[in-house]
Amino acid sequence: MNHSQMYWLHAITPLHVGAGRGAGVIDLPVVREKATQWPYVPGSGVKGVVADAHGASIRGSDGDSPRKDDWHAAAFGRPAGKAVDADNAGSLVFTDARIVCLPVRSLVGTFAWATCPLVLQRLKQDAGLAGNAALADLAVPEVEIDEAAVASIDTRTLVHRVQDTDKLYLEDLDLDAVDGDKTKAWAEQLGMQLFAAQQDRTAFGQRFVIVHNDLFNFLCETALEVRARIKLDPDTKTTQSGALWYEESLPTETILSGTVWCDKVFGNGAAAAGITQQTLLDKYCKGDAHFQMGGKASTGKGLVHAIGLSAAGAI
Repeated sequence: MNHSQMYWLHAITPLHVGAGRGAGVIDLPVVREKATQWPYVPGSGVKGVVADAHGASIRGSDGDSPRKDDWHAAAFGRPAGKAVDADNAGSLVFTDARIVCLPVRSLVGTFAWATCPLVLQRLKQDAGLAGNAALADLAVPEVEIDEAAVASIDTRTLVHRVQDTDKLYLEDLDLDAVDGDKTKAWAEQLGMQLFAAQQDRTAFGQRFVIVHNDLFNFLCETALEVRARIKLDPDTKTTQSGALWYEESLPTETILSGTVWCDKVFGNGAAAAGITQQTLLDKYCKGDAHFQMGGKASTGKGLVHAIGLSAAGAI
């Protein structure tokens, strides 16, 4: 696909993109895909955060809006109003940011970045559409239900030797550790995409683990962060009756990815301003930045490091 690229989100603090009220034990669950039940970040939310970071947020429908600017209007859309004579759709298209690696508690080495073959297969598809040959050309390893594939057993970051058997202990799972060139290639390429410093790439490779699809489903249900929240009575400073709830978040160190593209430039003033598909991507979707995404911002939730998105930067 022309004029497209991948973007990545790396959670610096717990990330809560809510699905409204839950029907089960969790009062405020995160949004999940219908078929897989894997958590994700909606593309509409990513687009809104990037627009806000560039000063393109809509403040009203009267046209007195930052999107009078031809660049903002072309990238994110513009409503008709008093100050503009026509509305237009946004040219930048953001897919949902889907899960790539879930941080999982490990008995040895503190935590692992866990993924599964199905996640990697979908990532290969996205990479092929975005022209990311480094990922699209990788082969996806097969993993048995009782195994965990690591880049190298010899590093011993997560692997524990028990009676001549190499083991990984993720949450309550007891898994046999295996390694291979396919897993090593994925760890190296993802590390290069996500981290600028070599020491960070090395650390990622040492913690990268591929588990069976069914185990990854289990981890996505049980390994997310759940916190109890309360509301205090302003007079007594004790918990208000009925004001106890549980909210779910993607844990710190979660990694997600999505795709952004521009196949047509909208906006009456775009041509006169010299705006093209590639210049829009260069302005709004190059480099890296830190954003706050999702809810609970005042309690420290939702700080992410975004690679392939920008918070500012003129052509």
